[in-house]
Amino acid sequence: MPEITLYTYFRSSCSARLRIALHLKSLPYTPIYINLLEGAQRSPDNLARNPSGTVPTLLISPSPAEEPTLKITQSLAALEYLDEAFPDTYPLLPRDPAKRALVRTLAQIIACDVQPVTNLKVLKRVAPLGVDRADWSREVIVDGLRAYETIIKEAGVSGLYSVGDEVTVADVCLVPAVWGAERVGVDVAGGFPVVAGVVERLEGLDAVRRAHWARQEDTPAELRVE
Repeated sequence: MPEITLYTYFRSSCSARLRIALHLKSLPYTPIYINLLEGAQRSPDNLARNPSGTVPTLLISPSPAEEPTLKITQSLAALEYLDEAFPDTYPLLPRDPAKRALVRTLAQIIACDVQPVTNLKVLKRVAPLGVDRADWSREVIVDGLRAYETIIKEAGVSGLYSVGDEVTVADVCLVPAVWGAERVGVDVAGGFPVVAGVVERLEGLDAVRRAHWARQEDTPAELRVE
């Protein structure tokens, strides 16, 4: 078993994607916490590790005693790597090409349309424009979740989760996005009942529960839950 290290932050939805996937696949990892509010993502060490100045960063070493041989600084690429490198433990992409394309479409709606407006770096650039950051984020998130809901309804792929009865990369991306949406006041249950049902079932899984932002070691004590 290789040594897996995850540079993460408790509130980071992109980091949460990898936490969920690692728990689903029963892959032990060592978390190293990067405090985004304190600007640790812009430290020389983190920029050398991740030139984007973000989290997560996934490092893979052949063994604890060896230097990392693989570094992945984008969460979707890391999710696909984990699925390809560890195919025998909880596959996250369907074998059927059409369903696989649907999963990737849904994941990219979250990654490209929803998540960027919750990114601290983006929000800081919006504030000087005189707009309310929460209102601005909320409007864009709602558009993305509406697209997600419409596509899974139109696809007609019934099941417990976004695409059938197995958790996929789409679900791994959806759950943290909904956590972020609820933080800024989006009524997910009222506006997106299909998405809300999927997320409720996902939150019943131990892997998702363990990955929740309120259960991380770097979660402030006043926000932490058991």
